[in-house]
Formats: sequence, C-alpha cells, structure tokens
Amino acid sequence: MVKNTGRPGYLQIADDLRAQIQGGSLAPGTPLPSTAQLAEQYDASLSVVKMAVGILRNEGLVIGQQGKGVFVRDTDDAPAGDTVGEVAELRAAVQDLSVRLAKVEEQLATSTTRRSERDSR
Repeated sequence: MVKNTGRPGYLQIADDLRAQIQGGSLAPGTPLPSTAQLAEQYDASLSVVKMAVGILRNEGLVIGQQGKGVFVRDTDDAPAGDTVGEVAELRAAVQDLSVRLAKVEEQLATSTTRRSERDSR
C-alpha cells in the first residue's frame, strides 16, 4: 500500500493509521495489528512500520504496553495541549520544504546534464 510518491513510506503508513483512528475504524482501546502484520499489510519493512507507529505514539494517538502491544489511546487520556495540531503544522512545513527541495534538485540535475553535454563537445 505504500506508494512511490516521493513521500516517505513511514509517513504514508502513519497517515493511513491516523485516518483510521480519527475515522473511528480503530476505536480507543483497540490494539494495532502487530508490527509484522502491518509490514505485510503495507508491504514495508519492519523498521518503516516502527517509525510510523513511533510518530503516532509521539502524537499521543497510541500507547504501547510492554508485552501486550500498541493500543489506540482514548482521547480523554491524551496529553494536554494541541500536540496533534502542532504536529500537523510541522508536517505541512516539512511537506512544503520537500516540494521545494525536489524542485531545486531537479534544476540542479538539469544544469548538470547541460554542463556535461557542453563539456563533451
């Protein structure tokens, strides 16, 4: 399910799981599938899945219980403050920077190709 969009796979997985949590298909108290199950579901490596779950943990959407798994956190138990809003703002800024960086890299590649063609003449 991870698509080759240029957006890192762990962010795509975190987005999908976040949408499931916010949409109610993963209700508070519900365990997330195991890391291995998520890796298979998203056709991703274990480390990519762990990074995605780590993002959700940092956002306060899930909580890990040693030896039991990772569970959707009840919003009443979520940490105070607008952590989710702050994270959303940061993610938007990172996305904007990613787009801008891609444009710069494309321009650099184009100018390098032109320079190589000129030098080979």
